Amino acid sequence: MGKALAIVHVDDSLLVLDKPAGLLAVPGRGPDKADCLAARAQARFPDARVVHRLDMDTSGLMLMARGAAAQRALSSAFAMRTVRKRYLAVVAGRMKPPVEEWGSIDLPLICDWPNRPRQIVDHAIGKPSLTRWRVLEHDASHDATRVELEPVTGRSHQLRVHLAALGHPILGDALYAQPVLQARAPRLLLHAWRLTFIHPVTREVLEFERPGPF
Repeated sequence: MGKALAIVHVDDSLLVLDKPAGLLAVPGRGPDKADCLAARAQARFPDARVVHRLDMDTSGLMLMARGAAAQRALSSAFAMRTVRKRYLAVVAGRMKPPVEEWGSIDLPLICDWPNRPRQIVDHAIGKPSLTRWRVLEHDASHDATRVELEPVTGRSHQLRVHLAALGHPILGDALYAQPVLQARAPRLLLHAWRLTFIHPVTREVLEFERPGPF
């Protein structure tokens, strides 16, 4: 894999990047996991700093701060849930639309320590986790549904676990889908397509979009 960097937006305070599927967002353990989006960004912009992550198998928009002040401001925005993210996914089966345009999945999540990095639903000690979702279209010929997702909280693997818990795992999901459903796609069919936030300096509302590659 080359060291390409897909820059959607750059200014003195931040970067918006388009991460390909299969690339780590931040370094993993060991030299074989050093290549990642953060390292590629820092090679070109030494002041680039991480404020959130995408799963390795997820593609799409990722925001990075430039400098400590911007990192504090953007990290605070994520913590206060003023950053809005929208995802596209293709899930197994015919997912019934919610009664309203948007439905909610409210299932508490916690790490499954013996099987980490897997996450599980745990109503006793799991952390509150909320996902908004809506059906975009059904694909009857492939027994699949295209959905749009908005994570209100930001738990690890939240979207993947929530959809699997409803009986509609994301196609290509190596952790939460059955092997037959993993094999139905060459990658995890999950893409961060829209990112909306307030610029930490200008206070302008910024919105970026990258159409799904599937």
